[in-house]
Amino acid sequence: MPKAKKSGKRKKFDYNLDRKKMKKQFIKKYNPRIENTQIRNAWDDKKSTSRNLQEMGLAFDPNRTLPIARKSLLGEGKATKVTKAPVGIVTKPYVLNQLQEEADRPEKDSKTLSSDLMEYAQHMMREHGDDFKAMARDEKNYYQDTPKQIKRKVIEYQRCHPEHYDAFVQSLAAPPPPVQ
Repeated sequence: MPKAKKSGKRKKFDYNLDRKKMKKQFIKKYNPRIENTQIRNAWDDKKSTSRNLQEMGLAFDPNRTLPIARKSLLGEGKATKVTKAPVGIVTKPYVLNQLQEEADRPEKDSKTLSSDLMEYAQHMMREHGDDFKAMARDEKNYYQDTPKQIKRKVIEYQRCHPEHYDAFVQSLAAPPPPVQ
């Protein structure tokens, strides 16, 4: 009986492959970085994903967590199968509490405007008040914004910097000091 091909051939080292790099890629692929800090700190690499999540009080399979009665396709009268959620003890409830606390925190509006855009909106309001058509014809309207675009920029200025906007509007409404 003949031998299988290449069975007696000596293994050669492949100089074109970087084994260290390959190992890092393998580890990165099969152990992805957990983005959430609370879950990452409580994660145990020696346990399975489902066991880790179960200990934290999180769901691995939503179909088992929220059981749904399934209707049989063959007959309506037959008993329906209900999947049961695994009964487990939550040993790391602090993860759930931290996640809930983080979700309850109000989100900060981090959007801001450039000083040039604020200056542009202030100039237009100072010169023309609420007349957006006149603002569109202003010579400082370098980008040839339409009245609607200018209105949008003024509203954005009002939304992003409400205190600054209110102070500016009050300074416009106040009469200028008398000159003697």
